This record gives sequence, structure tokens and C-alpha cells, in this order.
Amino acid sequence: MAANRARFALALLAFGVAACGGDAPAPSGAGAMVMRWGGDAEGGAPFVEADPSNPSVVRGFDVEIAELMAQGLGRSARFTQVAWASIEPSVARGDFDVGMSGVEDRSELRARFAVSLPYFEFRQVLAVRTADTARYHTLAQLAGRRVATLGATGAYRLLLAAQQAHGVVPVSYDDDVHPYTDLVEGRVDAVLLDHVIADRALQRTGGFVIQPTEVARGAYVAVFARNQAALRDSANRVLAARLRDGTLAAVFRKWGVWDAEQSAYQQRLIASLQPGLGSELGSEPGSEPGSEPGSELGSEPGSELGSELGSELGSELGSGAVGARSVWAYAPALLRGAAITLGISVAAMLLAVLLGSGIAAGRVYGGPVTRGALATYVEIVRGTPVLLQLFVLYYGLSAVVRLPALLAAIIGLGLNYAAYESEIYRSALQAVPRLQLEAARTLGLSEWQLFRLVRGPQAFRLALAPMTNDFVALLKDTSLVSVITVVELTKQTAIYATNVGSWLVPGLACGAMYLALSLPLSRLARRLEARWNR
Repeated sequence: MAANRARFALALLAFGVAACGGDAPAPSGAGAMVMRWGGDAEGGAPFVEADPSNPSVVRGFDVEIAELMAQGLGRSARFTQVAWASIEPSVARGDFDVGMSGVEDRSELRARFAVSLPYFEFRQVLAVRTADTARYHTLAQLAGRRVATLGATGAYRLLLAAQQAHGVVPVSYDDDVHPYTDLVEGRVDAVLLDHVIADRALQRTGGFVIQPTEVARGAYVAVFARNQAALRDSANRVLAARLRDGTLAAVFRKWGVWDAEQSAYQQRLIASLQPGLGSELGSEPGSEPGSEPGSELGSEPGSELGSELGSELGSELGSGAVGARSVWAYAPALLRGAAITLGISVAAMLLAVLLGSGIAAGRVYGGPVTRGALATYVEIVRGTPVLLQLFVLYYGLSAVVRLPALLAAIIGLGLNYAAYESEIYRSALQAVPRLQLEAARTLGLSEWQLFRLVRGPQAFRLALAPMTNDFVALLKDTSLVSVITVVELTKQTAIYATNVGSWLVPGLACGAMYLALSLPLSRLARRLEARWNR
């Protein structure tokens, strides 16, 4: 019996490990034959995407490059899904060996990680509506206009610099689909992103043009942990060999991203490599080079072609040390984010209180039809994620009504929390003793007088504590509105953390700001409760 219980416990433990979905540490012999790499399939083709015929398999040119590297190292490639913004932190944590998925080469990245040779050159291009083709060619011509891009990218840093120089209004998105749909619908005036992404969006969405004049250039790289420089060097030898034999060119042709400029770039890249790099791969796949980490790249082509994207903001923060200078540098952005967070929270809470009071009154005093309709609303709103509601309100209803992002955030959170507030108020109203209500009616008070003088004040006192709790929860839920392009406190912190390569200092600063916003309200609520309970 004891043996059976032991076997059952071991089986249960094994099932639990498997259910966690993480990569459990492999035995040294097996783990050495696997190259774990991370990317974001949400980014889509041509980088990494789920194969439509088999969603459990990923495909894309970064997928094929990862497989080529693994084969050259004598390993098999194992993919790990990770949000694009989390690729670098995950590499640093050791979640996988190499991060890919359109990772941009930049100076601060090289300061914190071991970075591969830049295997693909991209161009930052502007997309504008067809009617604006002759109007907007450069960022300077977009002064005072809203220009969309992905957050925490080279394009976003360019827009921040253009904001200072020309008054451009950067609009940050979490995906590369909605910037272009919002451009077509008139929510933004231009989009600045890589030409690979822009070309794909033009085929998918249409309704805009890509300006031929490039804004900047950069390069995609594979990123390794800083203590994995030897593995990076081995991977560089593989990439160099595949550059020379034309395999990488064939991959890029297959995915429709090869053109004359890419061909010229690869010729320059090959010429810049150290002579003989990669030529010995056939005999010793995966052997470690004897040179210093990165020395085989010779003139380090990526530093010239890609690092300029992060030079303006990365020069101060690229040392890898996250300290007082970085906090002061990002303090204005964090304070703006905190102000937006507080403004959204207050406005949404006011809306929630007004609507929640009406819903509660309707469910207490209304007829059967009114009570049923309001109860249905409450259950639908409480039973669906607030993130889904924000998406539907902002994107799903855009054909009917185009709400500004800030207004959509306030309305979305207000409607969601109104359902929760209504339940608090309804229970508080019903908690007032029935004998008091009957006594008030006996004294001749009307239902309105009864509510205003007897039931309402007692219900408000009962509801105060949960109302305060809901406001604090709402304050934190504002972090969700970044999906509809509102850059609030958490989004600003994520951009900060991505740029400096650490979540410790940005996270502490963000947490301190949230506490500074929520603690005064909690203290005020406790004082009111203590005063009314005397």
C-alpha cells in the first residue's frame, strides 16, 4: 500500500510539472542537444507565426534562422512563446538560450547582452492615408499630428525624439495590426514602423500608402544572455556560413522580404566579416571559437547599421546600470502616466457610481421587467473580461462610433465597474432593517423621503468600505487600457523597463506611485468610517 501511495505521489508530481507548461531542467546530456529559443507568434509573419494548418507549429523567417543555427550547433531547436516586450528579460532570466522575433539591434542592447551579427536590415518607413500622400513625407511635416508605432521599439524612440524636435504626437500600440487600421479610419495621421511590417499591413489592410523616403535604418539580431557569449560566437559562425552559401538569402526570398537593398546589405555584411569565419563549420558544428566574444565580427556591422535607432535615448541608459539617472530621465514620463491613470480612475469611478446607483435603485424599486434587464446587464458585464469589453468598445464598434482612446477607456472601465458598484449598493439598501422602513412609512414619509432620510444614508455608510476597495482595484485596472493606445502609468513603466533592461527600479518606482495614489484614499475612508461609527 505504501509503495502504491509513493508511485501515485510521483505520478501526481510529474503531472503537475507537465501541466505548468514551462521547460523543466533537462538532464545535462539531453539539454546539451537542444537550443531553446523564444519569440512572439503574436507578431505574425514573416517573423514568427502559428502555422494555419497546424497552430501548434510556428513558421517564419526567424523560425527558419533559429533552426539553421540549431542545426549548425548540432542541436535541435525548441520554441518558447513569449511576449515580444519580454524577450530580453526572459533571455536574461535564462528562460531560453536565444531570443528572436524581429529583435532590433541597438547600442543599449549590446551593452546588456551578447548579440549576434545583424542578419537582416530593415528600413523605418512612414505610412499615410492615400489622400495625404503629397502632404506627409517626413516626421517634421507631421508636427502636431498623431503618429502611431509599437511601444519600446526603435521607431518609438524616433518618435520621442521627433516629439521634442518637431512636436509630433507619438501613439503607442501593443500590436502592429491596429496602427494601420486606425490610420485608415482616421484615428492617427501616420504610422512609423519597419518596412517588413508596413508591406504586410498594406497587403492585409490596404487604404494607405508607404512613403518611399526612409526615416532610418536598423537591423534584426538574435540576443543571448551576456554570459552566453561563447554560444553567441558559435551561432555567429553558423550565420556567417549560411550568409556565404546563400541559405539566408533563400530564406528571405521564400518569405518575400528579399530585395535589391537587402542583397546589397548582405554583400556589405559578408565583406565586413572576419576572413574564414564560418568556413570550418562542416567539421566541427558548435565548436567554441578561441577569440574574444564578438571579435569575429571584425568591424561589427550592426553597430553602424542598427544602433543609431537607440542612440538618442540609449546613450545615457545603455550602460546596464539602472540608477538615479535613469529614474530622473523617466520621471516626467512616469508622472504623466500617473496623472493619466488618476484622471481615468476618477472619471470612470464617477461614471460607475452614477450608473451603479441607478442600476441598484432599479433592481430594488423597479418592476419585474426592469429588474430582469438590469440583472442581465450585471451578469454579462461581470461574466466577461474587462479587456474584451475594451476591445469591443474601441475597435469592435469603430464602424458605428469612433470614440477617442481616453474616452473609450473611461467609458469601458465605468461600465464595467458600474455592475460591481450596483451589487454593493443593492446589498447595502437591502441591509437596512425592514422595521425602520415600516416605521418611516407609518410616520407618513414618501418613498423618496424614506430613501433620502433613512435608507440612503445608512446604505452609503455600509457601502463606503467596498466602494473604496473598488476604487483601488479600478486604479490598478487602468493598466489594461494600454491595449487601446492609452499610455498610462504601467505602460510607461514597461517602456522604461524595456529600455533600461531591468524591472527592479522601474517596478519599484511604479509601485511607489500606485501606493501614493491609493493610500490617501484608503486613509480618508477609514477616517470617515471611524467618525460615523462613533
